[in-house]
Amino acid sequence: MTKMTLGSHPQLLGFEQLERLLERTAKSAEGYPPYNIERTAEDAYRITLAVAGFSEADLSITVEDRQLVIRGRQSAEAEGRVYLHRGIAARQFQRSFVLADGVEVGEALMENGLLHVDLTVARPESVVQNIQIKRG
Repeated sequence: MTKMTLGSHPQLLGFEQLERLLERTAKSAEGYPPYNIERTAEDAYRITLAVAGFSEADLSITVEDRQLVIRGRQSAEAEGRVYLHRGIAARQFQRSFVLADGVEVGEALMENGLLHVDLTVARPESVVQNIQIKRG
């Protein structure tokens, strides 16, 4: 018996990319930095990342091939600092979120060590297309 995959199901045409997308997303499930995703309105979401110790200059937000990519890299530390205990993470990170068609990235706001990124969903108008049948 062969395993039925999403991309090989006979009634799901053109969804091969979705299966690859799910595999890629599962691989990027790293736990740093922690984040929340909340629905803020019917067609709006907010992603919040805990980025304590990062400044706005240490962070970059890009949209690459329908993926929201948030990167953090702290600038070099001042010379001469001696830590007795270092419990605040200072490592670089990259966190990716796959965006569906119609999802647009709005503004980003830094507040109390949290980075908020707002997203909106544009609802497409319903389109009905009639296909003419030709005689062969």
